[in-house]
Amino acid sequence: MICEGQTEEMFVKELLAPTFLAKGISLVPALIGRPGHKGGNFKFDRLQADVKNRLLGERTAYCTTFFDYYGLPQSFPGKDVHDSQVDIVTKATSVQDAMTAKLTRLIGDNAMRRFIPFVQMYEFEALLFSDPIAFARGISNEHLSQNLADIAEQFDSPEHINNSPQTAPSKRIESLVRGYEKPLMGTLGALEVGLDSMRQKCELFDNWLKQLERLTVVRSNNT
Repeated sequence: MICEGQTEEMFVKELLAPTFLAKGISLVPALIGRPGHKGGNFKFDRLQADVKNRLLGERTAYCTTFFDYYGLPQSFPGKDVHDSQVDIVTKATSVQDAMTAKLTRLIGDNAMRRFIPFVQMYEFEALLFSDPIAFARGISNEHLSQNLADIAEQFDSPEHINNSPQTAPSKRIESLVRGYEKPLMGTLGALEVGLDSMRQKCELFDNWLKQLERLTVVRSNNT
């Protein structure tokens, strides 16, 4: 599981990995890029190298991505959908399909059958708005419950919380929580919110996890 940054990596380790291990699936998160890198700067060339190394280095493992739509450079495959009226499904699908197509041309069809693309709309922190009260409790800022709930209620879902340097989910949180530490507080909040709430409120995120869960069926059919 190629993660954009330490927040996503910790989320996988603390929430996703234990849940999926119980289903017989081992999730191994790794930050994009060279060992010791702290994440961010999600350039396609770096992604290509990581996907290639994982798919060709381990012929039975699957590879997936976990990174934010917000902050992707406009040069990233599929990111050229500019219209603010375009729905989030179209935006996410555009990036995921274009990314997969370009990787397939570079790596080959056979290996890419084990690739599952995912881009989080618009940002990891959107998941925390699935239960604003639980999130506030998880980061010991219960007094902000209503502020966070007011933000969530403005949108059709947490995944719709919009995409700009001022209004992206993390920017909204940082404006309320002084000294917000993304990896630590994001994970504490996520643990309190829980996967069930996230999956209920975030359809794209839930669909991604359903794809990963189906790997148990694939493995059973191959044994």
